[in-house]
Amino acid sequence: MEISEIRGQKTLNTDIPYRIAFYIITLQTFIYLCAFILNYMIQSMTGFGKASLQLPTKKITVEVKSLNSKGLDLNVRMPSVYREMELGLRTQISTRLERGKIDFAIYIESTAEQTSTKVNVPVVKNYIAQLREVYADADETELMKMAVRMPDTLKTEREEIDENDWEQIQVIIDEALQNILSFRKDEGESLEKEFNLRIGNIRQYMNDALALDPERVQAIKDRLQTAISELQVNVDENRFEQELIYYLEKLDITEEKVRLTNHLDYFIETLGGSEANGRKLGFITQEMGREINTMGSKSNHAQMQKLVVMMKDELEKIKEQVLNVL
Repeated sequence: MEISEIRGQKTLNTDIPYRIAFYIITLQTFIYLCAFILNYMIQSMTGFGKASLQLPTKKITVEVKSLNSKGLDLNVRMPSVYREMELGLRTQISTRLERGKIDFAIYIESTAEQTSTKVNVPVVKNYIAQLREVYADADETELMKMAVRMPDTLKTEREEIDENDWEQIQVIIDEALQNILSFRKDEGESLEKEFNLRIGNIRQYMNDALALDPERVQAIKDRLQTAISELQVNVDENRFEQELIYYLEKLDITEEKVRLTNHLDYFIETLGGSEANGRKLGFITQEMGREINTMGSKSNHAQMQKLVVMMKDELEKIKEQVLNVL
């Protein structure tokens, strides 16, 4: 066997483990993406998350609240000692929560005997000495009360960020964000059930309206025939039939029914999408509204118009809830 062939076999053999590892990673990624898509459901923008941590000298609580909003409206409240971390924290929150009017707060409750705020003893003594000259008859208690109200009687030592503390705080921040995401998913599940119910109602009302279409068409024909008879004029029957067909074509709602059905199907399909889709659902409801309005203007039938009003009512309820979808 030639040397080149031996080298080729060695190269091939050494490549096999890398190829196997590559295929395994690719397969794992594919499985993860499939699981994500299959398990995805819409999320509400309304939510609440909270997490707490007890450190040796203080208790730290993180709270996150969110309401619906067209974009991201983020308000962060935190102690001044951690203010330099705010920019990174904002990025972290916006990445996880995406949209909504979000209030984020970090609360610190000191549990240690010593605090960073102390009495400035020399300043207080100096104030008492000066006040004694002015109020010679005042007792020590009164002088003390007046002195501590004066400027600079308390001094606050600047706290430095403890990296170990911040790492632990970061853990409960993640926990609070995960809690609000779970809340949003639960709310989203309730919204999805309601959307399916409302869409089903619209579909049923539309089918009920279509079932009345033969009756509506016949009523239009009878009404026109009666009007012609009352005029007591001779009418070309062929021409009358042509005009009647043309008139009925203008009032036909078949196209609206087809388009509305497509919009209803697309709405349900979008609900099961793999991305945040609140804005898209809003656009679809606008198209649904156009078709329902056109059906109403063409109906010329009392019972059909009632069904159109019922469809509009269901659609308005959907629109109200779509505003809360992420």
